[in-house]
Amino acid sequence: MTDGSAAGASGSSGAGSRPFRIVAIPGDGVGPDVLGAGRRVVDAAAARSGFSVDWQEILVGGAGIDAYGVAIRDEDLDACRASDAVYLGAVGGPRWDDPNAAVRPEQALFAMRGGLGLFANLRPVTVHDALAESSPLKTRLLDDVDMLILRELTGGLYFGEREEMTGEPGARRAVDSLPYTEPEIARIVRLAFELARTRRRKVTSVDKANVLATSRLWRKVAIEIGAEFPDVELEHRLVDAAAMQIVRWPAGFDVLVTENLFGDILSDEASVLAGSLGMLPSASVGSRRTAYGLHGLYEPIHGSAPDIAGRDLANPIGTILSGAMMLRWSFALPDAAAAIEDAVTAAIDDGIRTADIMPSDPALAAAMEPVGTIGMADAILARLAGGGATASIS
Repeated sequence: MTDGSAAGASGSSGAGSRPFRIVAIPGDGVGPDVLGAGRRVVDAAAARSGFSVDWQEILVGGAGIDAYGVAIRDEDLDACRASDAVYLGAVGGPRWDDPNAAVRPEQALFAMRGGLGLFANLRPVTVHDALAESSPLKTRLLDDVDMLILRELTGGLYFGEREEMTGEPGARRAVDSLPYTEPEIARIVRLAFELARTRRRKVTSVDKANVLATSRLWRKVAIEIGAEFPDVELEHRLVDAAAMQIVRWPAGFDVLVTENLFGDILSDEASVLAGSLGMLPSASVGSRRTAYGLHGLYEPIHGSAPDIAGRDLANPIGTILSGAMMLRWSFALPDAAAAIEDAVTAAIDDGIRTADIMPSDPALAAAMEPVGTIGMADAILARLAGGGATASIS
């Protein structure tokens, strides 16, 4: 699976000096279920490849509110800063979904993005051949889909000044502002071009420059940064046109870069190409480097799905593949990451299916092996144990 890993990563690491320090955040809903599966696979990859992991688990999100009255404590954010990487399940749920509440689970995500300097969310989107029938798109449209969506994380509407709702019913008013600065735009656009050089050398910058002043700034900066990368093609698309192309010709995208709100929406739209939200991983990174690689936060793109929490029903593949991204990006272990990705592919090719990726055609479904969260993790672990050469550790 292609995840747009940075050029120059090698199969070796200084892992022998000490364990990799990972902060584990199970979170809410199915978060503990899928993160438990992800941790099992990371630990198995460590045993297979000769590195070790020191896990520190913290309560964040709704679980943090229940335990401490806040979504994330200062000491928990400090623990994330001191780690080599952060591995997250999911946060939020209707239990804490009061629009009038002063404390909300999602505040933990904003605090981590801002406090850890995580300005870029990377979401690779590929389609397993064996899952093409699970996508709502015609299978012929899914050939060669391999896109990397970069969503800016620390600017825009989510971080702009706001005026909460005021006024009487019938005349209520609220305001959100959408600010961006040139440095915020330049750093993620430059990252997009750098990653495109490791892939198919095409960047699609998505904006709404025909309407928004911030989008016109975004486009101008993208053009200026693009001039520094003459070997990479740059195209501009309005967000509505990009949304249409994702379902009409998704293979036309290589690296897609856009602002916070647009990226949130487009990446969720693109997730249907893979057949399920449960399939896709993500990484949130900044410019900070540890002794091994980029410091980052790794999580599946799906939400907390509280209706199936604790019922062994959630698909853990997005979380497991997020763990593979963590090994590649934060620990410079591409061989170990690839071993996990190959094990996931093998399990899918062998017909192992959670409910969300089970074919709707009864004849096709009859040939599959239905499993839950634990069963899918077991299947991937079995194929990881039977895989090829281990990553080298120096």
